[in-house]
Amino acid sequence: MVNGIITSIILETFILMRQSIELNVAIKTALGMSLISMISMELAMNLVDYWLTGGAKFVLWVLPISLFFGFITPWPYNYWRLKKLGKACH
Repeated sequence: MVNGIITSIILETFILMRQSIELNVAIKTALGMSLISMISMELAMNLVDYWLTGGAKFVLWVLPISLFFGFITPWPYNYWRLKKLGKACH
């Protein structure tokens, strides 16, 4: 989970810096944009993997199921953030 979150933050920071945003602002923005979404997505995907395979195993048929649950898990938070706070994640 940590590797996925760190990779996502680095990628988002890089993309923001390419849009002429200073490094410290880009890092703060990347951390605030979707950290909760990333954590919930990673957790959901890992739980589905563990539940279906019984451990930390890579099984190809589990991948679409895991991706699906990783995709839909952060929707309520993202919807709330956009509708109630008027803040998009990206």
